[in-house]
This record gives sequence, C-alpha cells and structure tokens, in this order.
Amino acid sequence: MDKTTQSVPGAVPGSVQGRGAAQPDYAAIKARQQAAWASGDFAIIGVTLQIVGETLAEMADIRAGESVLDVAAGNGNATLAAAHHGARVTSTDYVPALLEKGKTRAAAEGLDIAFQVADAENLPFGDGSFDVAISTYGVMFAPDHGRSASELLRVVRDGGRIALSSWTPDSFIGQLFKVIGKAVPPPAGVMSPLLWGTEAYIGELFGDAAADIRTARRHYAFRYTSAAHWLQVFRDFYGPVNKAFGALDGHGQALLEHDILELLDRFNMADGASLVVPSEYLDVVIVKRSA
Repeated sequence: MDKTTQSVPGAVPGSVQGRGAAQPDYAAIKARQQAAWASGDFAIIGVTLQIVGETLAEMADIRAGESVLDVAAGNGNATLAAAHHGARVTSTDYVPALLEKGKTRAAAEGLDIAFQVADAENLPFGDGSFDVAISTYGVMFAPDHGRSASELLRVVRDGGRIALSSWTPDSFIGQLFKVIGKAVPPPAGVMSPLLWGTEAYIGELFGDAAADIRTARRHYAFRYTSAAHWLQVFRDFYGPVNKAFGALDGHGQALLEHDILELLDRFNMADGASLVVPSEYLDVVIVKRSA
C-alpha cells in the first residue's frame, strides 16, 4: 500500500504565515491542546504505532553515534526507533506524563535516552545541536506551523536531516478530524495540521532551506475487534476524541458517535470479521542546505 519515495522540488510560492487573517492566540490554543493530549492515556494507543517510528528512522538513515532530537515525541516511538539504530537520542514533549511513559519503555529495553520537557515552537537547544530531528504525528499538531518548522531547521546542523510522519488530509485520521471539527469547531485562524501531510505544503515550509526533500506515502492499519471497540479505546484514551465528546451534550455525543462509526465502517477492509482501517500518511526526509 506504500507509494515509491520521490523528490520534491523547492518551495511552493506563497507564505505559510499571515494569509490575510489576524494571528490567533497561539498561547491559549496551545494550552488547550496540551490539556487535550494530557487527557486519557495516549500511550495506550501510541505503542501500537511503533512501526511508524521504525520505518521513518530507516528512511532517514539514522546511524550509530548520530545525535537525534525527537520533537513532540509522545510516549517515544521515534525515540526508541532512533535508539535502536544506535543514535544518541533526546526525547522531548510538552506533556510530562507522556515523557514518563517513554522513560519506562526505554528503561525496559535498557536504552540510554535523555528526556526533556520542551515545546516544539520554542526548543531549548542551540543552533545546529543535532544531526537529525524526527517527529511522528507530533510536530504537525503545533499550532504555529511556520515557527515549529523554523525551530526544526534551527536545531539541525547544516547537512543534517529532518524526518517527519504526518497524516494526509484524505486519510482516515484526516477524515476523523474533519468529523470532529464539524461537531466541535477548531479555534479560528489556526491552519489545519493535516497540511503537513501534503508534499506541496512541506515544500512551502522547508523548500528554501532544503538541499533535498524526499517523500513516501504509506499506510498504517488500525486493527481492532470492531468499530465499537475502536471508538471505545479512542474515546477513553485519545485526547482529541476524548475532549470532543466531553465538550458535547448527550445529543451531540450521539451524533458524533454515529458519524465516527459510519466513518470506520466506510474505511474498514476486514469485511465485518473485525476492524482493519488503513490510514494514509506522508513520510518526509528533508536535508538542510549548507550555509
């Protein structure tokens, strides 16, 4: 189900900032996002996505001895993947409880990894501190896209790499966020995180600073016993779904449940025997241009 890796040309015309609208209150938005990701227990879902981190680390050609920063690491899938390649890894997130889950996983595997609370839009590291910055379904959710992209570029050395996995707009997860957004509208003025799952937008964010951009479209399959099982797990443990249901009255919850179950049934490839829902995502490796 994966498509062949391809190169992306330079920047797409147009700025990612200030597209005619007033700047949103990013601090307030980020505080709400942080509360959402801290709700439930994302780690229960996060561990099922480990293959995504391993695949991205391989595509980024992470090598033993390289310094790697995992940005918006969650409970550490890309962190562990980079450490499995022998890299020196620093794992960061702005939700301390998720970093604690990552620490537990690293300790169980005997991996020597540094963990630090950090905001993707204000990384507490010097310029050119890392050979590689990596993020799986993480930095895409930072509300100020231009600033988080600039921070990734800043902390990576000239000739270093930035490796990202992001859900695409037409994917199952992309459609899920559209369903949620219909029930609980997102903050005004904030650009969709799903833009990170398009080659054109990656070119717009990074093209001027990139010596090379490679992409590959892949699929991750959610595997559960049924659509109802998936909904129960995500309603209990996945912050955005948990918070969406919490913001609605009984009628609104029933409508959202109906729409999500309908979406799951539409994407299900298991013929009713169980639930297998593939969701497309975009892997990207950006090589930073030397000054």
